[in-house]
Amino acid sequence: MSSIKHLSIIKVQDEYETPQNLYDKACLDYKINPFVDVCATKENSKCDDYFTKENDSLTKDWDIPFFMNPPYSRVADFMKKAYYESKKWNVEGLILIYAKTDTKFWHSFIENKAEVHFLKGRIKFLKDGIKTKNSAPYPSCWIIYRP
Repeated sequence: MSSIKHLSIIKVQDEYETPQNLYDKACLDYKINPFVDVCATKENSKCDDYFTKENDSLTKDWDIPFFMNPPYSRVADFMKKAYYESKKWNVEGLILIYAKTDTKFWHSFIENKAEVHFLKGRIKFLKDGIKTKNSAPYPSCWIIYRP
C-alpha cells in the first residue's frame, strides 16, 4: 500500500537525492571516481562539478567520468545519453536507477553493455536533505559503464 502511495507522489515529484553513504560505498566497492554529477542541484550534488535541470545535461558533453541518479520520469532518456556519452568519450559512468529489467531502455542500453549490481532491499532516498518516509517503490541497482 505504501509503495502505491509513493508511486502517486513520484508522478508529481521524481527527483530525489542519493544517500551519501550509498554513493561513497559504491565508489569504493566498484573502484570508480566520478567527476561530474549529471542530474543534480547545488544542494545534493555528489561531485564538485554538476549539471542541474536548468542547464540541461542532456545537451552537454559528458566527457569526464560521471555519476547519475536520473529522475524516474526520464530514466530512458538519460540512460540513452549515458550509454552513448560513455562510448563517445571513453569514460566511466556510475548510475543509480531502478531495476526494471523488462523495459526497452534496459535491453537497449544496459543488457550486455554494462556492469549491473543489484542492491538488497529498497533505498530510502533523500528529499531536501531529509530521508524520505517511504522506501523507493522499485528495487534499485548500480549500472557501471567502463572504457
